[in-house]
Amino acid sequence: MRAMEKDNSNESIYWEKEIEILPRSELEGLQLKRLRETVTRAKAVPFYNEKFKATSFYPDRIASIDSIRTLPFTTKEDLRSQFPYGLLAVPLEDCIRVHASSGTTGRAVAVLHTENDIDRWSNLVARCLYGVGGRKSDIFQNMAGYGLFTGGLGFHYGAQKLGALTIPASAGNSRRQINLIVDFGTTMVHIMPSFALYLVKVFEEMGIDPKRDTKLRTMFLGAELHSEETRKRIEMFYGADAYDSYGLSEMNGPGVAFECHLKAGLHIWEDAYIVEIIDPEGDEPVPFGEVGELVYTTLTREAMPLIRYRSGDLASFIPEPCACGRTHCRISRIQGRRDDMIIWKGVNIFPIQIDRVLMEVPCVGGTYLVILETENDVDTMKIQVEVKEEFLKGDSKNNEALKTGIVNALQSELLVRPEVELLPLGTIPVSEVGKAKRVIDKRTL
Repeated sequence: MRAMEKDNSNESIYWEKEIEILPRSELEGLQLKRLRETVTRAKAVPFYNEKFKATSFYPDRIASIDSIRTLPFTTKEDLRSQFPYGLLAVPLEDCIRVHASSGTTGRAVAVLHTENDIDRWSNLVARCLYGVGGRKSDIFQNMAGYGLFTGGLGFHYGAQKLGALTIPASAGNSRRQINLIVDFGTTMVHIMPSFALYLVKVFEEMGIDPKRDTKLRTMFLGAELHSEETRKRIEMFYGADAYDSYGLSEMNGPGVAFECHLKAGLHIWEDAYIVEIIDPEGDEPVPFGEVGELVYTTLTREAMPLIRYRSGDLASFIPEPCACGRTHCRISRIQGRRDDMIIWKGVNIFPIQIDRVLMEVPCVGGTYLVILETENDVDTMKIQVEVKEEFLKGDSKNNEALKTGIVNALQSELLVRPEVELLPLGTIPVSEVGKAKRVIDKRTL
């Protein structure tokens, strides 16, 4: 991978050093001040005012950060019930932007922003870019969709705040994306992991080697959960450093947390958010270091402050301080979502576990599909796996040995034995736009 062009001093990795290395006592003092301001702002929202009354909560009794546990939770259903303007804490004419979910799994969720909200969001994303070596001299290609989806405009404004030349390529158009990378000398990209893997085949078809023929050195992988094995595969092909980028629309979008150059967990920007990790099936904190559900409270949001929002994302706190010097807490890679968990034969399975196993097999391509069905009243799991053509030709015994090896590896990880079907590359349909569909559940309920 290409070396990052950074100074040897630690200061070169900080966008806002005074905030990023603020002593914990001062950081928590800042959080407390902003929490009080946020709760006061939220009290003006009828929805929250009623919640505060129902739980006998009094904003003036916030004595410490721990007081947050007396505040009521906010859920996605709450956001849906208040769609589109029910959670506004400012007049509608003070808002300059709206982002919204697709609403494919229910009523859409809308988040509105003031001009200050957009500026603060942009600054958080710029921090993330700068923290891994992004500079004004970079050429940044944004390969995420624009529009109501937060990933496109979130990274776009952050890159512009950084001062980098920004190419708003949007998603899809594989060959054009590659031509843009080559023609403009792109050094940084924001891309979905599945699209990065899909482009491997297109690069090879075009006879372009990203290590030899491009200046690409930094990749931000966003919008999809992916394993460490997927990251390594992407880095190996592109010859660039790939960083996990985490965010959620309800908390702005990208810029909630990021990996620093050490790739040792995701730093949460605690001057903008208070994060808790609780039991997904309850409301109590899990022991420090154990996986639970991430809960967020905004600290600087003007238009739509959100109190203790249950994200559904599962992760754990990393106890040790990061060697980069930042004092903001870190979380692990996102392990999955509460509603993405597959229950099969009484075992809880997350798609990222399957991803981890398959991406360790060199002959496996970047595309796979998990199909759950009910046959003769019995639930079945079939995992379709694309493999390179040379491994499908020749001796059928070798094919069976490869399939058995994959099944055994999956069983070791999942503790159940799925069926595996090996397919040639390009067999499973892949969209160049939008998140990859990894699981199809056809089971009868």
